[in-house]
Amino acid sequence: MAVEQLTSGNDDGSQVGASATEKVGFFGTTAVVQPSGAGQDALTASSSDAAAIGELITLVTKMRTDLVALGLLKGSS
Repeated sequence: MAVEQLTSGNDDGSQVGASATEKVGFFGTTAVVQPSGAGQDALTASSSDAAAIGELITLVTKMRTDLVALGLLKGSS
């Protein structure tokens, strides 16, 4: 079986999806729109603050959920 490459052949690179509403899926998963939401906001609490740990957990959980939805992370063994 031959590998098929997706490339534009120029130095500007390639893009998958032209807008945040265009759906994309990987490894046979159902295509979804670009993940978004407040859970992706930049961390705002001080790194020494207990709130920073909560924000970090929220961010990592959101990233995992989004990667699973896209099919880029399996999400289970």
